[in-house]
Amino acid sequence: MSQFHLIAPSGYCINQDAAQRGVQRLLESGHRVENQTIIPRRLQRFAGTEAQRLNDINNLVNLKGANQIVLAVRGGYGASRLLESIDWQGLAKRQQQDPLLICGHSDFTAIQLGLLALHNVITFSGPMLAGNFGAPELDGFTQEHFWRALQNSTYSVEWQGNGPHWECEGQLWGGNLAMLVSLIGTPWLPQIEDGILVLEDINEHPFRVERMLLQLYHAGILGRQSAIVLGSFSGSAPNDYDAGYSLETMVDFIRSRLDIPVITGLDFGHEQQTVTLPLGAQATLTHNNSGSRLTLSGHPVLKA
Repeated sequence: MSQFHLIAPSGYCINQDAAQRGVQRLLESGHRVENQTIIPRRLQRFAGTEAQRLNDINNLVNLKGANQIVLAVRGGYGASRLLESIDWQGLAKRQQQDPLLICGHSDFTAIQLGLLALHNVITFSGPMLAGNFGAPELDGFTQEHFWRALQNSTYSVEWQGNGPHWECEGQLWGGNLAMLVSLIGTPWLPQIEDGILVLEDINEHPFRVERMLLQLYHAGILGRQSAIVLGSFSGSAPNDYDAGYSLETMVDFIRSRLDIPVITGLDFGHEQQTVTLPLGAQATLTHNNSGSRLTLSGHPVLKA
């Protein structure tokens, strides 16, 4: 079994019961769960002081051994405050042998993209302790895809996507849209050409999603990719004022601006059902009448 090492670089975990349920599930499955004392930590809306949250990240440099899964407790907000103080070089050096399998999403995207931008370190955009492992009902799809990603040096995810027929290869990157946009113009945004950009978000109205996508478009970032894949956009329901404007019409508008495909429908993001994707891995994307498939390789995996 594996060892999970918990980190909380972002927001306070408001649902303490969920976090404890997640820990219990992992323990009952035979895993070890280290660093549990960070779960109740709190300062204002954050999971502790700046120094505590920064130490969660920088102390990973000294985390010894193979098959170490580093799992974020939750997202929220707070990672952006830490970026200029993270020991990026130390983390990159730690990843050269028996690399840590680092997993999280949402606000954690900022740290994941920083690692990718500065040192091409691959991390996993996937479930977190409270929201996923600690959900009232553990989602079998999410759990299966998590272990699929961490145990197989090459694996695929398949879904019934929407978009034009397409096939391409490139470096997979992305994560939470709002966090990615917040990094434009900073050293922590990867400069990836011909990549496959996968995006998701939560509680953003379709016009706000459009505005962020247009910022990526106007900055030249979308046009430099081979394809865009859209995951889940939870809590993005339109209202009466929208008068027919919706996530779907927004995507149609974005498609009209681009020469590359936008493939939708991937279960990836803040929903209970989510795949786990290695940010920075090599990817092949295929979309045809049979559906959509991403095949991923080159990421670190658990050793048998």
